[in-house]
Amino acid sequence: MKKRKRILSFSPVQWITSGFLGLILLGASILMLPISSRNGLQTEFLDALFTATSAICVTGLTTVTTSEHWSVFGQSIILLLIEIGGLGFMTIPIFFFVLMKQKVALSTRMILREAFNTEQMSGEIKVLFSVVKIAFSIQGIGMVLLAFRFVPLFGWGKGLWYSLFHAVSSFCNAGFDLFGDSLVGFQNDPWVLMVISCLIISGGLGFFVWHDVLTMKQARHRLSLHSQIALRVTGTLLFIGIIGFFITEYNNSNFWTGSIIHRFFNTIFLSVTPRTAGFFSIDYFSMSHAGLMLTMLLMFIGGTSGSTAGGFKTTTFGVLLIKMYSTFHGRSRAEFRERTIREESVSRAFVLFFMFLTVIIVSTMILSVTETIPNVNQLGLEYIVFEVISAIGTVGLTMGLTPELSSIGKIVVAILMFLGRVGVLTVFFSLIIKENKVEVKIKYPEETVIIG
Repeated sequence: MKKRKRILSFSPVQWITSGFLGLILLGASILMLPISSRNGLQTEFLDALFTATSAICVTGLTTVTTSEHWSVFGQSIILLLIEIGGLGFMTIPIFFFVLMKQKVALSTRMILREAFNTEQMSGEIKVLFSVVKIAFSIQGIGMVLLAFRFVPLFGWGKGLWYSLFHAVSSFCNAGFDLFGDSLVGFQNDPWVLMVISCLIISGGLGFFVWHDVLTMKQARHRLSLHSQIALRVTGTLLFIGIIGFFITEYNNSNFWTGSIIHRFFNTIFLSVTPRTAGFFSIDYFSMSHAGLMLTMLLMFIGGTSGSTAGGFKTTTFGVLLIKMYSTFHGRSRAEFRERTIREESVSRAFVLFFMFLTVIIVSTMILSVTETIPNVNQLGLEYIVFEVISAIGTVGLTMGLTPELSSIGKIVVAILMFLGRVGVLTVFFSLIIKENKVEVKIKYPEETVIIG
């Protein structure tokens, strides 16, 4: 009885954390089976665990090549894990639960609300159906558009499978591919690059932004503050990325191939894919140091809260910028578009920022000890920092370190991917055991501390 009571007393964040962990272990167990590998042999547990973590956390970093190591069955399991991880592990089971016309308990609604990272106090199930509808619609359109290119290249069966796999992987910002070299083979194919880019942006914008935009005319209301910040920051980062990569790689002869038109589309793709997508059309090993810094900045910020993307999040970054702007103009509150952002949200953004930095610094220190850097004369610490930010941002881009990771390195990177997808704050809050204590509202005397 006590055990049951303890289970029921789990907080929503603890359910989310344990749910993701359970799915990762289940996925790893299936991927270990001989039927999941192309050679019919059992996959090592650590590689299966790493792949399952990367799929559920929609990252794309792999220790084995997806196209060469996994069978069609194994690739299907990876695709299913990507879909579940992208939409949120609570979405699909509750969706079928509602279709069966079963009443959804309040505790389940609370978990769903926490999974979507929203403070909305009602309408969770309506939001759920909207999420599933938007996700499947965009992925279906993406599959059809990719089929125009892949079916003529690979035939109907393989072409449709490749179209489905990459449409889901792109929308969920997962970065898994079946080509072995991501999209390097399509770097001179604007159609594929632009379809994948649109899918990445669509998934990275967030379900609430899409719902807000699509219902704006019907409900006759203006966009919410969340959507306004998300769209502005997203558009600004895409523009900065395009201009930045054009400048930093303009004279990099080892980086570009093809005509000026192909360079233009690859520059757009370079700006889009660090939004936690993980696809690449050009080898990052040849990128300049300035280009790598810009890529790491974009990977750190990531996509929008409530989306398939990871990272620090555009809205969180936007809140910090708004607070900084307000401070410079002598305002004590963070104000934007005739709205005041809650002080609690601002404080949460600052806490998350420093937690992100702390995790990145500690992880980099650990990997700098456990991993060896090839070509030390050409590569420095950025070789490791790039991988760390890519993992915690659930991006999936790599400079080649992931396939060479030691056992300790694989565990560290897997933990980073888990923290990035579930949420640093969510995981840490789930580890806190709440005690039933009456909160005493005491305000202590204020005192000044010299800053700066």
